[in-house]
Amino acid sequence: MTKRLFLKTTAALAFAASLGAAQAQNLTPVKFQLDWRFEGPAALFLTPVAKGYFKEAGLDVTVDAGNGSGGAVTRVASGTYDMGFADLAALMEFHANNPDAPNKPVAVMVVYNNTPASVMALKKSGITKPADLAGKKLGAPVFDAGRRAFPIFQKANNIGNVTWTAMDPPLRETMLARGDVDAITGFTFTSLLNLEARGVKAEDVVVLPYPQYGVKLYGNVIIANPKFLRENPQAVKSFLSAFAKGAKDVMADPDAAIQYVKQRDGIINPALETRRLKLAIDTVIASPDARADGFGQLNPGRLSLMASQVSDAFNTKTRVNPDAVWNGSFLPGKAELNVLPPAKR
Repeated sequence: MTKRLFLKTTAALAFAASLGAAQAQNLTPVKFQLDWRFEGPAALFLTPVAKGYFKEAGLDVTVDAGNGSGGAVTRVASGTYDMGFADLAALMEFHANNPDAPNKPVAVMVVYNNTPASVMALKKSGITKPADLAGKKLGAPVFDAGRRAFPIFQKANNIGNVTWTAMDPPLRETMLARGDVDAITGFTFTSLLNLEARGVKAEDVVVLPYPQYGVKLYGNVIIANPKFLRENPQAVKSFLSAFAKGAKDVMADPDAAIQYVKQRDGIINPALETRRLKLAIDTVIASPDARADGFGQLNPGRLSLMASQVSDAFNTKTRVNPDAVWNGSFLPGKAELNVLPPAKR
């Protein structure tokens, strides 16, 4: 290589590097907090990262695993994270219990149109319907979404008194499998698969999903820090558009999407997490209610009812104001939100 050619090549490489750095500097950084570990449903957020959809939208998005919806809400409220994924009931509780908090997060998109919460029991227990839970011993972590919302389920189905046993999350399914409790509350797509991992066959489990028994709570939503919303409105709109594009890919091919979860957590069981993702899609993302409301959106009447129910069940300091927890003005148009797979027959 001649000296002149070497100098030209070096200059070209330096220019390319500086251009890349400039482009990276022009991206708006967004720190995103998941509600839980890198499991199947996390593919909804990891796919647009891996496929470059966020970067194409002018965003530099980092997605971190979480340890519960309550933690996600708190971290977004503190400004540690700009946006996050959390149960809407947990967001409502934070609002009502912290009325003077300066930066209460708001929901900007619905992802789980229905709560994934359910009551699960073994068939040999004799429990087949909600009324059979009266007088039974139920188990769940004290912060479990299904346990917190159980009074709503209980009232909707006229269930008599029950007793509760608290345990750490890893012990929930184990205690049911060995008969320490009669039933548990949990997310269907998590607890059902965890029971199978403990040797319990799916056909031996009775599942009582809250949405099928009169409880129309919304589930997980994308939340944002209000300061971030004010200062970066276009970034939020771009995030939701890129997310919707990725979500459409995930729902069209869940098997392929799991590879992006595997890239973030190499010890996951891809087959198990694919089943978990498909269960989440079928039960709470592409549910009949989601098709009625439209992906990402919500029904104001359902939101108001949920606010009242959460206020009562969670015994909040103040009543939940439904208008304060939701801002749908950042949602993409209907065409971009047309992401749900065809309804199964």
